[in-house]
Amino acid sequence: MAGGPTVVDRVVGHAEDPAALLRADGYVIRRLLSVTGLAPEVVVTVQVGRRSEWTARLARRRRVGPARPDSDQIPRRQRVAAYAIGLSERGLLATQFSDRTAAAGLWGLPGGGLVTGESAAQAVVREVAEETDQSIRLIRVLDLRSDHWVGQSPAGLCEDFHALRLIYLGRVDHPTRPVVNDVGGTTAAAVWVSLGHWRQLPWSAGHRAILGQHLDRLSPADWGR
Repeated sequence: MAGGPTVVDRVVGHAEDPAALLRADGYVIRRLLSVTGLAPEVVVTVQVGRRSEWTARLARRRRVGPARPDSDQIPRRQRVAAYAIGLSERGLLATQFSDRTAAAGLWGLPGGGLVTGESAAQAVVREVAEETDQSIRLIRVLDLRSDHWVGQSPAGLCEDFHALRLIYLGRVDHPTRPVVNDVGGTTAAAVWVSLGHWRQLPWSAGHRAILGQHLDRLSPADWGR
C-alpha cells in the first residue's frame, strides 16, 4: 500500500488472474509500479488498496483459482507477453494479425512473448522493431491482463493456454513508414492510425478493450512530449 511495506506476495499459477487473487485477499490494484526480472522470473509490483471485508469474504467463497480443462491430457502453457501503446506525431502504431492466428485480419498492438533471459521491457522493444521497424522509447507500464482458454494453437495443437499481458505506453520519436521485418510470423501488416479515427479499425476484442480503457485518458505529458 502507498508508503508502506509489502502486504501481499503471490505467485501467479496457471490460469490465475492476478487481480482476482488480490481481490480474494481483500485488495484491489490501484496502479502498476514496476516490472522487473528476466523471463521466466518476472516480478510485477503494484500499489493496492483495501476492499471492504464483505467483498473479500465473497471472493473467497467463489474460490478464485485456476480453471481446469476437460482433460488432464491437454498440455498447459502459461505465456508472459508485453505489448505497447506506441504513439508518435503520426498517431497510434497498429499491427494486423496474420492467417497464422485465430484473429486473422483483425488489428492489435505490437508486442509478443518474452524469451528466456529477457525482461518485459526488452521484449516489447524487440517486438516493436520486428513487427513495425520502429524504435520505441518506453514511458511506463499501464496494465496487466490475464486471459485463459482451451483451444487450438497456431501450430494446430490443442492446448490449455494462459496469457499474461503487460501493456506499456511508449513513444516513437522518429516515426517512419512501418515495415514488418518478421516475415511469415503472426504479423501481416503494420500502420500508423490517426488518434481521431482509431476506433474505425477492426481491432481484436482484447486490444480494443485495452485502448478504450487507456488511450483517451492519456495526456501530452504521458506521450513523452
